[in-house]
Amino acid sequence: MVLDRDPHADVRDLPGIAVRWADCEFAFWNCLTLTEVHADARLVEQRVQQAAEIMRQKSRPGFLWIFDDLLGEEARTTLGAMTERAGLEYAFSGTGMAGDLLPLPEPVHPELTFARVTTDEQLEAYADLNSRAYGFPLEAGRDGIGGSELWKKEVHAYLGMRDGLPVTCAATMEAAGRLFVVLVATAPEWERRGYGEAVTRKALHEGGRATGLTRATLHATAAGTPVYPRIGFVPNTPMRFFALKE
Repeated sequence: MVLDRDPHADVRDLPGIAVRWADCEFAFWNCLTLTEVHADARLVEQRVQQAAEIMRQKSRPGFLWIFDDLLGEEARTTLGAMTERAGLEYAFSGTGMAGDLLPLPEPVHPELTFARVTTDEQLEAYADLNSRAYGFPLEAGRDGIGGSELWKKEVHAYLGMRDGLPVTCAATMEAAGRLFVVLVATAPEWERRGYGEAVTRKALHEGGRATGLTRATLHATAAGTPVYPRIGFVPNTPMRFFALKE
């Protein structure tokens, strides 16, 4: 998805660091993560310093994603101090989840109809829902996925419509032999009605039907963490996101 945004994006696998940076306005497409398993505190501090330096070389802000269960015990407990020394600040938390849960039945919700994203207008609505849900300017989401042929043709992206208006959205895409759930969002004024769960089930149902895959993974925000286990996802690691200090 980063290369879809920019074929010349910075996509590299360095020792211990994966770089996926489109340098666009949509911060979720600008990311780094640490990849070594059970790395000790000294090595993690080195990687965090390297990651921060890469981030300083970019023109747009993004995040360093840390999966806690990849760290050694000492590194987990001292990560906050490490990131502080590197000039990073905690942004938000998440939870990695996975499940062998497909196929799912065709979902229904009494207040929603579902529409697959196939037009630029629908894709803009999808982008705007994400920008509003995550507190980004509308231009950021549009810069991230606006006009994308990948999103209109290969991603199983769905809008949940209430009285003809898009109020929620979710997508799945095949990645490394599983379906990855991406960019689930609900308009703030329509939260806590089961809309996000319903449209996620729709994206999983259609993605599973198209690909035949049985396993799905996702990165849940704090808001989504209680929702996805109801679908069948099992939490597997806490996540922390860090940004450069302003």
